[in-house]
Amino acid sequence: MKFTMDSIYLDIAAETERLSTALKDAVAFKLKKRGAVVGVSGGVDLFVVVGLCLKTFGPEKVFAIMMPERDSSPESKELAAELCEKFKVPYILEDITDAVNGFGCYRRRDEAVKRVFPEYDPKTYKMKIVLKDDKEAIGKLNLFYLTIIAPDGTQKSQRLPLSEYLQIVAASNFKQRSRTNMLYYHAEAKNYAVIGTGNKNEHEQGFFVKYGDGGADIKPIAHLFKTQVYQLAKHLGVPEDIIKRTPTTDTYSAEQTQEEFFYKMPFEIMDRIWDGWEKGVSSDEIASVLNLSKTQVDVMINDLRQKIQTTEYLRQEPLSLG
Repeated sequence: MKFTMDSIYLDIAAETERLSTALKDAVAFKLKKRGAVVGVSGGVDLFVVVGLCLKTFGPEKVFAIMMPERDSSPESKELAAELCEKFKVPYILEDITDAVNGFGCYRRRDEAVKRVFPEYDPKTYKMKIVLKDDKEAIGKLNLFYLTIIAPDGTQKSQRLPLSEYLQIVAASNFKQRSRTNMLYYHAEAKNYAVIGTGNKNEHEQGFFVKYGDGGADIKPIAHLFKTQVYQLAKHLGVPEDIIKRTPTTDTYSAEQTQEEFFYKMPFEIMDRIWDGWEKGVSSDEIASVLNLSKTQVDVMINDLRQKIQTTEYLRQEPLSLG
């Protein structure tokens, strides 16, 4: 089959029916659970999964949980509540600020930030981690910078030393792991299954926290590119403003897109390169269809290959040595 810009698209009606049937079978017969628990914010992936669960089980057997903390965008909570009401999904708000604070999440993170920028004050400054273009990054996309934003809007960025990067990320991961604990509390209290919301981009490239947002009983969209998730969102009636909303990490106090933190390239380009690569299409042909240089395509494929290989441990079950 000839590779085109449309090669990535699915027969979305057939895929929706297949997923709904498989989800029902997995929850009712394999897991022997009564319904579905889903963590929600303002993201499109979350409401695609909610939409699938509604189609499969009906609103009386779907329970949504919003889990903001002090760094979360207020917009995410507002959008999640609005959409739950639109879809008539029962939901609850569980603020996890005290839980992650109890783990020392903010303190441990801020200690590392201050070693890079001593003037950083978490009460008045905002911070985020970003990927930046760098001459040292030829063929790679993994040089992380710390950005702080002063009360007057002034920004400073500096290359993150490895130890500080690891500490900031490790501390921040308390957030995702606390959310998963909350999901399982409500799932066990209702005898429901926890339904994961990660897509293929996140799952295969390792853009998730092990035993955090990677923890679930079922992952119904982990095989779908973000581009295909958008297809599914339109089919399921997710509002256009959610579909068009720029995907964010909603992890650090400064607003940050997933592209600037991890992917570096827009989904509409990255997904098509990846799709072509998986189908055995040459870099030359992919580049021609996408109006890119062969070098750009090869750099992206190399980055995908490295991320998939180096994050394999995240997708592994615990190793048994018996």
